[in-house]
Amino acid sequence: MTELYAIGIDFGTLSGRAVLVDAKTGEVAAQAVKDYAHGVMETALPDGTKLPADWALQHPGDYLEVLYEVIPAVMRMSGASPEQVIGIGVDFTSSTVLPVDQEGHPLCLNPEFVGEPNAWVKLWKHHGAQDQARRLTQVAAERGETFLTYCGGIINSELMIPKLLETLELAPEVYEQTECFMEAGDWIVRNLIGENIRSAATAGYKALWSKCDGPLSSEYLKAVNPKFEHLITEKLGGKLVQQGEAAGRLTKAAAERLGLRAGIPVTDGHLDGHVAGLAVGIDGPEKLLLVLGTSAGAMICSEKKVAVPGSFGMVEDGLIPGYYCYEAGQSCVGDMFNWFVKNSVPAAYAEEAREKEVTVHQLLTEKASKLKIGESGLIALDWWNGNRSCLVDAELTGMFLGMTLSTKPEEMYRALLEASVFGMRKIIDNFEENGIGIRQIYACGGISRKNPLMMQIYADVTNREVFIGASDQCPALGSAIFGMVAAGASGGGYDTVAEAAAKLGRVAAVSYKPIPENVVRYEALYQEFLLLHDYFGTGGNDVMKRLRRIRTAGKGTDNE
Repeated sequence: MTELYAIGIDFGTLSGRAVLVDAKTGEVAAQAVKDYAHGVMETALPDGTKLPADWALQHPGDYLEVLYEVIPAVMRMSGASPEQVIGIGVDFTSSTVLPVDQEGHPLCLNPEFVGEPNAWVKLWKHHGAQDQARRLTQVAAERGETFLTYCGGIINSELMIPKLLETLELAPEVYEQTECFMEAGDWIVRNLIGENIRSAATAGYKALWSKCDGPLSSEYLKAVNPKFEHLITEKLGGKLVQQGEAAGRLTKAAAERLGLRAGIPVTDGHLDGHVAGLAVGIDGPEKLLLVLGTSAGAMICSEKKVAVPGSFGMVEDGLIPGYYCYEAGQSCVGDMFNWFVKNSVPAAYAEEAREKEVTVHQLLTEKASKLKIGESGLIALDWWNGNRSCLVDAELTGMFLGMTLSTKPEEMYRALLEASVFGMRKIIDNFEENGIGIRQIYACGGISRKNPLMMQIYADVTNREVFIGASDQCPALGSAIFGMVAAGASGGGYDTVAEAAAKLGRVAAVSYKPIPENVVRYEALYQEFLLLHDYFGTGGNDVMKRLRRIRTAGKGTDNE
């Protein structure tokens, strides 16, 4: 019998990848990765235009380069024929937004706008719209808008709507000439199927759309800014497609470019963290997924529809049809560790890593693993890129407490690992305190496979066994599984998301179990973390925000 395959395409923060997956076994036949040529633009545009603080932009051409390179690559590596591919799934780190014209071309590639930051792709971690997010939240609260309960009571600046309001207010000419603001995942799908189709799940989590209530009302948007009144009808066009449905079929032009056959079903543009749940076999409620990479996501399905303060979103049918899927997370994890290695490690450590033929991260982890819990006397807050959950405040900053003249880099590194886990424990506690039960914890992403020390800390701090996804490309694998569901059983795939996840999702043979004495020691440290969390994060002392204002004033302007 001829093998059938699906392709999963995963667009992350720094790179994109594709996997070719056997539709019967779930095995990855081939995979390919490509880094974005322009990476994350945080200081300047390609033409040299300087960017304000807290901005994070990308080049849409990088996404197309990934698309047209990695898919032909997996086909070549596997030797599969185009006729064997039954479906294509797409996921993207979100909310990552770009303005396009009537033909779907990005405005930033128009010579008129190459030097206008608001015309470029605003990456998920773009925090320039904090003022707009605060105002959107305030007006919604004053009007009693029910959608606030779906996003934890606070609109995060990482969502789509604040970014669009920021564009309207800072670059009205860009807003005016934009035919449609698109999630980058939806834009990739448009390039594949030739239609403007929007993911209902992504719209729910990132654009505050609700299956029950629909989109934001024009009355609310007008109350925020009169020129924002017709955002939904004039700037967010496109049919909404639910999870598991085919958004459309691969066009002849795209098929020729990719080396595939025309007519293959293509999914909507899923969120990267959510689709990873299928890859580890999440097929129902009370199974928490941690996606650990540049940032961290926490997703869980539940039969309950409740308000969870500080969560990042709740969407009906957001992952598994028939359940409400709740999302929370942390704005930086891997980014924080990379910051530390880049800026705070002595040259002697880098030399030692070279001699041992390991990375500096591996060296620091090795040294940190030899420390006893609490031995360093350090504790840290994990807010180096703000707090996504549960405080929903991009203006908070990171902190070490307990530094002395004898403090070593590995002690600081371990404190950052622990801070990340403490931040996730706070998210888990918040879910449970608001009625969302958690029976099992799964983890995927690069950190889950590369850092056993951190994964043991997760088990000890949460006092739960942590299961690890078997694949090193869980989001891409999850997208491929969605591609199989889009194909349906009649097309060689599956008719339901739950069926496909149960059949194809896998965890690794090794899991991490809590060590009783470690649980006790970490509980004491976690209680100290909570004191600092509340003191600096809930108004006890707003010194972090005051220092940000002093920093801005000291620079004169953000562009200097």
